[in-house]
Amino acid sequence: MPRLSEAEISELFLAACRAELAALKPGNVHVHAGGHGMETAQFEVSAEAAAPWIAAHGEKVGTRILRAVEASFAAAGCNTNLGILLLCTPLAAAAAMNLEQGLRDRLRAVLDGLDGGDAAAVYAAIRRAQPGGLGSAPQQDVAVPPTIGLLEAMQLAAGRDRIALNYTTCFADIFDFGLPELRRARALAGDETLAITTLHMAYLAQFADSHIVRKHGEAVANDVRRQAGALAELWQPVALRDNLPKLLDFDADLKRRNVNPGTTADLVVATLFAASVCDALGARQPA
Repeated sequence: MPRLSEAEISELFLAACRAELAALKPGNVHVHAGGHGMETAQFEVSAEAAAPWIAAHGEKVGTRILRAVEASFAAAGCNTNLGILLLCTPLAAAAAMNLEQGLRDRLRAVLDGLDGGDAAAVYAAIRRAQPGGLGSAPQQDVAVPPTIGLLEAMQLAAGRDRIALNYTTCFADIFDFGLPELRRARALAGDETLAITTLHMAYLAQFADSHIVRKHGEAVANDVRRQAGALAELWQPVALRDNLPKLLDFDADLKRRNVNPGTTADLVVATLFAASVCDALGARQPA
């Protein structure tokens, strides 16, 4: 199961970003509606700018994230993809490893190898992106250079940030929840966009979105989670095109309240990327 090339990884990353934007995902920016002062074009150009850095074989994970954030800002003028980059870059590094193991075992090796240099670069990337509701932390705050490795820093943040939590669980949300849900939805959906809408709503109903928690508090995040679950008839067992108008109503309501499930969108992109990388690696496996 040889590694994927930089060009292949870059194209798979871009495809995942574009597929996510093409699907209705209530609360996020998508082709049906912009939101939160942003439009799909900004996400498209930032993905194109970030893709070469995501796939930059030989660069440290932290350096790739920092350079991708800088390139994204230069292209889009705002933070469109910090969470996406934090999740997809380790997956890209794993895809480039020349090992016989599957993607998750490779990812574990990538995460175990993260060090203080990765932490310093990621802290710089977070300061550059200035994600909404970041606040401060009692230990290893991003406002000052870290004194520990990136995985240790993520462990400190895991209780308040779902992306950090995934670093500590070898991306359990993606491998244990998202990928099975995506496979199930794809088997039932009339097209890929409906499968992605289903995946988004499943994530939204399953976990309190940590971006919403940071900006609005746990009560609002849990209310959105319950709302998504209460709308299950619109997306379970799979979203149907006839139900999109009602999901668009939910989308509009979230945007009127300035509630952006940004972490959910990050998990959706990373799940799509992981799925395509797994497929590409599997196709390389000798018969």
